[in-house]
Amino acid sequence: MLKAIETYLTLRRATGFAMQNAECLLKSFAAFAAERGQTHVHTQTAIDWAAIGPSVAQRDARLKAVCRFVRHVRVEDARHELPPANHFGARKTRRPPHIYSATEINRLNKAALRLRSKGGLRSLTYATLIALLSATGLRISEALKLTVADVTSDGLLIRETKFRKTRLVPLHDTAATGLKRYLARQRSRSDDDPVFSDERGRPLRYIAVRDTFNRLVSTAGIRPTAARRPRLHDLRHTFAVRALQGSPTGRGRCGAHMAALATYMGHVNIYATYWYLESTADLMRDVAAAGEEFICDGRQS
Repeated sequence: MLKAIETYLTLRRATGFAMQNAECLLKSFAAFAAERGQTHVHTQTAIDWAAIGPSVAQRDARLKAVCRFVRHVRVEDARHELPPANHFGARKTRRPPHIYSATEINRLNKAALRLRSKGGLRSLTYATLIALLSATGLRISEALKLTVADVTSDGLLIRETKFRKTRLVPLHDTAATGLKRYLARQRSRSDDDPVFSDERGRPLRYIAVRDTFNRLVSTAGIRPTAARRPRLHDLRHTFAVRALQGSPTGRGRCGAHMAALATYMGHVNIYATYWYLESTADLMRDVAAAGEEFICDGRQS
């Protein structure tokens, strides 16, 4: 079984997936099966191995890793049994995002510009970072990895993203101008230097950015809309929701808009983009209204 697992991992990595967690899980399962004298996947063995996971979510993830492997390997060897992927009944839940209003984003930027700095550009750095995240929907990890060379006349070159893809993110003229003005304020720098750096010129660390952002949320007086406080990542959610609210009418144009948004945001699967449709009450009302209008028009015709 190990040889088949290695072949599967090599193929998946060739298509851009890291497969680090999958490798650990599948090799653990292979060892578990070998102890039972099995060289092929058996449903009960897969369930027994997955059940070792300490939580329902982990058991579900373990079993699904085996299922994905079996779907691949059964093409050449039907002796592998495909376990029921939903055996443990796990259901993925997502935390409702905080959708920032334009006023709240302005208050965040003003709070950032009041940050204390020892002669550096800390306040401007955070204000520019927040503005860029709001205008592009970049993942915070993508923004912090940007180098001077990644800022091109055509947009931002996002290299080796979450799914090991590289994409070009065009910028609105106002965003491009603001970023260019920020870079001009910095000292002479090489192409390899980070766009967002601390006062010593080192790349900003996520933990420092997150903690500073949380303080800015409090300073700006932004109150949570749910049980938990607004997060840095919610700027990405906000961008996606605003983009969907501006979607053109018509099924064909709306579909093209959704596909373009998925590409722009670097989603490997368009289902990740569709989730934003149900993330806020406003969008759900829009979907319901569009569905009702579509059904009523069909009845009239």
